[in-house]
Amino acid sequence: MNEILNKFDSISLDEMSGIRLMNRIDTKFVTTMPMLIKLLGMAQEEYFVQEINGERNMRYATTYFDTRDFDMYYTHQYGHAGRQKLRFRTYVSSNLQFMEVKTKNNKGRTKKKRMEVTDMDLRDEEKLAFIAKHLKYDSGLLMPAIQNAFDRITLVNKAKTERLTIDTNLQFHNLVTGIDKCMEPLVIVELKRDGLCYSPVLEMLRQLRIFPHGFSKYCMGSALTNGDLRTNRFKPKLIDIRKIAYTAGGIV
Repeated sequence: MNEILNKFDSISLDEMSGIRLMNRIDTKFVTTMPMLIKLLGMAQEEYFVQEINGERNMRYATTYFDTRDFDMYYTHQYGHAGRQKLRFRTYVSSNLQFMEVKTKNNKGRTKKKRMEVTDMDLRDEEKLAFIAKHLKYDSGLLMPAIQNAFDRITLVNKAKTERLTIDTNLQFHNLVTGIDKCMEPLVIVELKRDGLCYSPVLEMLRQLRIFPHGFSKYCMGSALTNGDLRTNRFKPKLIDIRKIAYTAGGIV
Protein backbone atom coordinates (compact mmCIF):
# COMPACT_ATOMS: atom_id res chain seq x y z
CA MET A 1 0.00 0.00 0.00
CA ASN A 2 2.74 2.49 0.95
CA GLU A 3 4.54 1.86 -2.34
CA ILE A 4 1.58 2.94 -4.45
CA LEU A 5 0.66 5.86 -2.16
CA ASN A 6 4.19 7.22 -2.46
CA LYS A 7 3.60 7.71 -6.18
CA PHE A 8 0.96 10.39 -5.49
CA ASP A 9 1.71 14.10 -5.14
CA SER A 10 0.96 15.10 -1.55
CA ILE A 11 -1.23 17.76 0.04
CA SER A 12 -0.68 19.00 3.58
CA LEU A 13 -3.17 19.33 6.43
CA ASP A 14 -2.92 23.12 6.18
CA GLU A 15 -3.73 23.00 2.48
CA MET A 16 -6.61 20.62 3.23
CA SER A 17 -8.13 23.04 5.74
CA GLY A 18 -9.40 25.21 2.89
CA ILE A 19 -11.38 22.29 1.41
CA ARG A 20 -14.07 21.94 4.05
CA LEU A 21 -17.08 20.64 2.06
CA MET A 22 -19.20 21.10 5.18
CA ASN A 23 -22.38 21.25 3.08
CA ARG A 24 -21.90 18.38 0.74
CA ILE A 25 -23.20 15.34 -1.10
CA ASP A 26 -21.71 12.03 0.07
CA THR A 27 -21.66 8.86 -2.04
CA LYS A 28 -20.32 5.62 -0.61
CA PHE A 29 -18.94 2.51 -2.29
CA VAL A 30 -17.94 -0.86 -0.83
CA THR A 31 -15.16 -2.89 -2.43
CA THR A 32 -12.12 -5.06 -1.69
CA MET A 33 -8.37 -4.54 -1.36
CA PRO A 34 -7.47 -5.90 -4.85
CA MET A 35 -9.94 -3.47 -6.43
CA LEU A 36 -8.61 -0.62 -4.29
CA ILE A 37 -5.09 -1.21 -5.60
CA LYS A 38 -6.44 -0.93 -9.17
CA LEU A 39 -8.33 2.26 -8.30
CA LEU A 40 -5.28 3.90 -6.75
CA GLY A 41 -3.25 3.05 -9.83
CA MET A 42 -5.81 4.81 -12.02
CA ALA A 43 -6.09 7.87 -9.75
CA GLN A 44 -2.42 8.87 -9.43
CA GLU A 45 -2.46 11.63 -12.04
CA GLU A 46 -5.77 13.19 -11.00
CA TYR A 47 -5.47 13.28 -7.19
CA PHE A 48 -3.30 14.45 -4.33
CA VAL A 49 -2.93 12.28 -1.22
CA GLN A 50 -3.12 13.91 2.20
CA GLU A 51 0.10 13.62 4.18
CA ILE A 52 0.52 14.38 7.90
CA ASN A 53 3.89 14.01 9.61
CA GLY A 54 5.07 11.79 6.77
CA GLU A 55 2.02 9.49 6.99
CA ARG A 56 -0.37 8.89 4.11
CA ASN A 57 -2.50 6.10 5.62
CA MET A 58 -3.65 7.25 9.04
CA ARG A 59 -5.45 5.67 11.97
CA TYR A 60 -8.81 7.07 13.06
CA ALA A 61 -10.97 6.14 16.05
CA THR A 62 -14.62 7.07 16.58
CA THR A 63 -17.18 6.73 19.36
CA TYR A 64 -20.85 7.12 18.44
CA PHE A 65 -23.51 8.16 20.92
CA ASP A 66 -27.22 7.33 20.69
CA THR A 67 -30.31 7.42 22.88
CA ARG A 68 -31.06 4.50 25.16
CA ASP A 69 -33.71 3.28 22.71
CA PHE A 70 -31.33 3.77 19.74
CA ASP A 71 -33.45 6.41 18.05
CA MET A 72 -30.60 7.59 15.79
CA TYR A 73 -30.05 4.04 14.58
CA TYR A 74 -33.73 3.45 13.82
CA THR A 75 -34.23 6.88 12.25
CA HIS A 76 -31.45 6.05 9.80
CA GLN A 77 -32.77 2.54 9.14
CA TYR A 78 -36.20 3.87 8.18
CA GLY A 79 -34.75 6.63 5.99
CA HIS A 80 -36.23 9.58 7.81
CA ALA A 81 -35.20 13.06 6.64
CA GLY A 82 -33.23 15.23 9.02
CA ARG A 83 -31.57 12.25 10.65
CA GLN A 84 -28.60 12.97 12.86
CA LYS A 85 -25.57 11.33 14.42
CA LEU A 86 -23.37 12.41 17.30
CA ARG A 87 -19.82 11.14 17.37
CA PHE A 88 -16.40 11.83 18.84
CA ARG A 89 -13.65 11.35 16.28
CA THR A 90 -9.98 11.06 17.14
CA TYR A 91 -7.38 11.71 14.45
CA VAL A 92 -4.63 9.56 15.91
CA SER A 93 -1.83 10.85 13.67
CA SER A 94 -2.46 14.51 14.47
CA ASN A 95 -3.60 13.90 18.08
CA LEU A 96 -6.83 15.87 17.55
CA GLN A 97 -10.33 15.01 18.77
CA PHE A 98 -13.62 16.56 17.69
CA MET A 99 -17.23 16.25 18.77
CA GLU A 100 -19.29 16.18 15.58
CA VAL A 101 -22.97 16.39 14.71
CA LYS A 102 -23.89 15.17 11.23
CA THR A 103 -27.32 16.02 9.79
CA LYS A 104 -28.68 14.64 6.51
CA ASN A 105 -31.57 16.54 4.97
CA ASN A 106 -34.34 15.39 2.63
CA LYS A 107 -32.27 16.43 -0.42
CA GLY A 108 -29.47 14.03 0.43
CA ARG A 109 -27.05 16.74 1.54
CA THR A 110 -24.96 16.25 4.65
CA LYS A 111 -24.08 19.10 6.99
CA LYS A 112 -21.44 18.63 9.66
CA LYS A 113 -20.85 20.80 12.71
CA ARG A 114 -17.92 20.12 14.99
CA MET A 115 -15.88 21.48 17.88
CA GLU A 116 -12.45 20.47 19.12
CA VAL A 117 -12.52 18.68 22.48
CA THR A 118 -10.15 16.84 24.80
CA ASP A 119 -12.60 14.24 26.19
CA MET A 120 -16.07 12.75 25.69
CA ASP A 121 -17.66 14.01 28.92
CA LEU A 122 -21.04 15.48 27.93
CA ARG A 123 -21.49 17.29 31.22
CA ASP A 124 -19.34 20.35 30.60
CA GLU A 125 -21.04 23.58 29.59
CA GLU A 126 -19.34 24.06 26.24
CA LYS A 127 -20.39 20.63 24.96
CA LEU A 128 -23.91 21.06 26.35
CA ALA A 129 -24.26 24.38 24.52
CA PHE A 130 -22.99 22.82 21.27
CA ILE A 131 -25.45 19.92 21.57
CA ALA A 132 -28.34 22.23 22.38
CA LYS A 133 -27.58 24.32 19.29
CA HIS A 134 -26.97 21.57 16.73
CA LEU A 135 -28.58 18.33 17.94
CA LYS A 136 -32.31 17.70 18.31
CA TYR A 137 -31.77 15.19 21.13
CA ASP A 138 -31.53 16.08 24.81
CA SER A 139 -27.99 15.45 26.06
CA GLY A 140 -29.36 13.67 29.13
CA LEU A 141 -30.76 10.90 26.93
CA LEU A 142 -27.46 10.09 25.23
CA MET A 143 -25.04 7.25 25.90
CA PRO A 144 -21.92 5.89 24.15
CA ALA A 145 -23.09 3.07 21.86
CA ILE A 146 -20.29 1.78 19.65
CA GLN A 147 -16.64 2.43 18.77
CA ASN A 148 -14.83 1.86 15.54
CA ALA A 149 -11.26 2.18 14.33
CA PHE A 150 -9.90 2.17 10.79
CA ASP A 151 -7.05 3.30 8.56
CA ARG A 152 -7.87 6.16 6.20
CA ILE A 153 -6.36 7.40 2.97
CA THR A 154 -7.65 10.82 1.86
CA LEU A 155 -7.40 11.88 -1.77
CA VAL A 156 -8.19 15.34 -3.13
CA ASN A 157 -8.80 16.00 -6.82
CA LYS A 158 -6.41 18.52 -8.33
CA ALA A 159 -9.24 21.00 -8.90
CA LYS A 160 -9.81 20.82 -5.10
CA THR A 161 -13.57 20.39 -5.41
CA GLU A 162 -13.87 16.99 -3.75
CA ARG A 163 -12.36 14.57 -1.27
CA LEU A 164 -12.23 10.82 -1.52
CA THR A 165 -11.77 8.93 1.72
CA ILE A 166 -10.73 5.27 1.62
CA ASP A 167 -11.13 3.27 4.83
CA THR A 168 -9.48 -0.10 5.41
CA ASN A 169 -8.89 -2.41 8.39
CA LEU A 170 -12.26 -1.44 9.89
CA GLN A 171 -13.00 -2.81 13.36
CA PHE A 172 -15.98 -2.39 15.69
CA HIS A 173 -16.39 -2.66 19.45
CA ASN A 174 -19.96 -2.46 20.74
CA LEU A 175 -20.06 -0.63 24.07
CA VAL A 176 -23.50 -2.06 24.95
CA THR A 177 -22.97 -5.76 24.17
CA GLY A 178 -19.16 -5.96 24.38
CA ILE A 179 -19.05 -7.71 20.98
CA ASP A 180 -16.16 -7.05 18.57
CA LYS A 181 -16.31 -7.39 14.78
CA CYS A 182 -13.47 -7.22 12.28
CA MET A 183 -14.37 -5.99 8.78
CA GLU A 184 -10.87 -6.37 7.37
CA PRO A 185 -11.89 -7.85 3.96
CA LEU A 186 -13.85 -4.69 3.10
CA VAL A 187 -12.83 -1.27 1.81
CA ILE A 188 -15.22 1.66 2.29
CA VAL A 189 -14.82 4.47 -0.24
CA GLU A 190 -16.67 7.75 0.22
CA LEU A 191 -16.82 10.56 -2.33
CA LYS A 192 -17.51 13.94 -0.73
CA ARG A 193 -18.17 16.88 -3.01
CA ASP A 194 -20.04 20.16 -3.13
CA GLY A 195 -23.04 19.87 -5.40
CA LEU A 196 -22.57 18.10 -8.70
CA CYS A 197 -19.01 19.17 -9.56
CA TYR A 198 -17.22 16.99 -12.09
CA SER A 199 -15.60 14.02 -10.39
CA PRO A 200 -12.72 12.16 -12.12
CA VAL A 201 -13.05 9.16 -9.83
CA LEU A 202 -16.66 8.37 -10.75
CA GLU A 203 -15.62 7.18 -14.22
CA MET A 204 -12.78 5.14 -12.69
CA LEU A 205 -15.22 3.47 -10.31
CA ARG A 206 -17.61 2.70 -13.16
CA GLN A 207 -14.80 1.12 -15.17
CA LEU A 208 -13.98 -1.11 -12.21
CA ARG A 209 -17.69 -1.92 -11.73
CA ILE A 210 -17.68 -0.48 -8.23
CA PHE A 211 -21.14 0.97 -7.77
CA PRO A 212 -22.71 3.16 -5.04
CA HIS A 213 -23.54 1.19 -1.92
CA GLY A 214 -24.78 2.77 1.29
CA PHE A 215 -22.66 1.94 4.30
CA SER A 216 -23.17 3.77 7.58
CA LYS A 217 -20.37 2.71 9.89
CA TYR A 218 -22.58 3.39 12.88
CA CYS A 219 -25.61 1.47 11.60
CA MET A 220 -23.77 -1.44 9.99
CA GLY A 221 -21.49 -1.83 13.00
CA SER A 222 -24.47 -1.75 15.35
CA ALA A 223 -26.45 -4.26 13.28
CA LEU A 224 -23.51 -6.67 13.22
CA THR A 225 -22.70 -6.45 16.94
CA ASN A 226 -26.05 -6.03 18.72
CA GLY A 227 -28.51 -8.86 18.20
CA ASP A 228 -31.26 -7.01 20.06
CA LEU A 229 -31.56 -4.35 17.35
CA ARG A 230 -34.08 -4.74 14.54
CA THR A 231 -32.28 -5.00 11.19
CA ASN A 232 -35.16 -5.68 8.74
CA ARG A 233 -34.40 -2.84 6.32
CA PHE A 234 -30.65 -3.37 6.57
CA LYS A 235 -30.78 -7.06 5.61
CA PRO A 236 -30.15 -6.54 1.85
CA LYS A 237 -27.10 -4.39 2.63
CA LEU A 238 -25.81 -6.91 5.16
CA ILE A 239 -26.17 -9.69 2.57
CA ASP A 240 -24.32 -7.60 -0.04
CA ILE A 241 -21.52 -6.83 2.41
CA ARG A 242 -21.03 -10.52 3.17
CA LYS A 243 -20.93 -11.33 -0.56
CA ILE A 244 -18.30 -8.67 -1.22
CA ALA A 245 -16.24 -9.93 1.71
CA TYR A 246 -16.54 -13.49 0.42
CA THR A 247 -15.12 -12.48 -2.97
CA ALA A 248 -12.07 -11.17 -1.13
CA GLY A 249 -11.62 -14.47 0.66
CA GLY A 250 -12.94 -13.20 3.99
CA ILE A 251 -15.97 -13.56 6.23
CA VAL A 252 -17.98 -10.76 7.83
